[in-house]
Amino acid sequence: MIETATTRVPLFDRADEDFVEHFAREGFALLRDALTPEQVKAVNDDALKLCRGDLGQISFRGPDASAILAREQAVAAARDDDEAVLRQYLCIHYPHKVSQASLAALKEPRIVDALTKVIGPNVKAMQSMLFIKSEGKPGQAWHQDEFFIPTRDRSLTAVWVALDDATIENGCLWVLPGSHARGVIYPAREQDDPRFDCSTEAYDFPYTDEDSIPVEIPSGTAVIFNGYLLHRSLQNSGKHGYRRALTNHYMSAESLLPWFGPREGEHMGIADYRDIIMVAGEDPYAYKGTEDIARPSSRPDKEGGCDR
Repeated sequence: MIETATTRVPLFDRADEDFVEHFAREGFALLRDALTPEQVKAVNDDALKLCRGDLGQISFRGPDASAILAREQAVAAARDDDEAVLRQYLCIHYPHKVSQASLAALKEPRIVDALTKVIGPNVKAMQSMLFIKSEGKPGQAWHQDEFFIPTRDRSLTAVWVALDDATIENGCLWVLPGSHARGVIYPAREQDDPRFDCSTEAYDFPYTDEDSIPVEIPSGTAVIFNGYLLHRSLQNSGKHGYRRALTNHYMSAESLLPWFGPREGEHMGIADYRDIIMVAGEDPYAYKGTEDIARPSSRPDKEGGCDR
């Protein structure tokens, strides 16, 4: 175990007892070399292909048809310039659906081993997100992942893997240690802070910005954190370069996933989103089968308006 330079947060070489204890107490733990340099490069290479449209179409979200059309035109105009096309995106959802490198990262044994230590033996994944975040791009306001992806047993766990060295300057994660412990989902509101993208902002929690710490980590390191942990990121204020990251979400396979609510005629108590991938153990609900629902999409970053 070593420590990060700026915050003296432990950086673990493996998911041992100290890792698990730190995760339980603080709501997060850092796993060094969760992905190898070769794996990081493969994900970044696929990110460029994804942004250029070489891996299939990405749908855009926006406040209206004209905003979506403007984004499509901007991407098309930049397609032959690698740097320019990457800068058209802040975040792409579900890269694992079309990128073999992202899918391999979702199932990476070192990461899965850590997940089984903090979730349990049976683990399923339901989402991946690829953040590009070039210079000037915004971060996300305070939020809890379980606000957006509810589980029935509070088992949601995020794995945020740095694909570039994550620093304060380029918009690393900030966390409120221990903020998961109450098991409370705080209210959220719309915000117009230019430092953040279109996502809502959690508020009315018993912590201040001064209680937060930055998580500056080298490329390939994973921040593994509880779905109730309050966290945010600030904009990339660097003069050039990216703060790329791959974020995957997992939970216990024993829990139903009422992510998008019940289908017509279905009781809320048995709502269960089945576009999942088992990464460890057995699926108690395997008899339901799985579905291929989600496709790669890109959300707006405020430039051009938000989709609400």
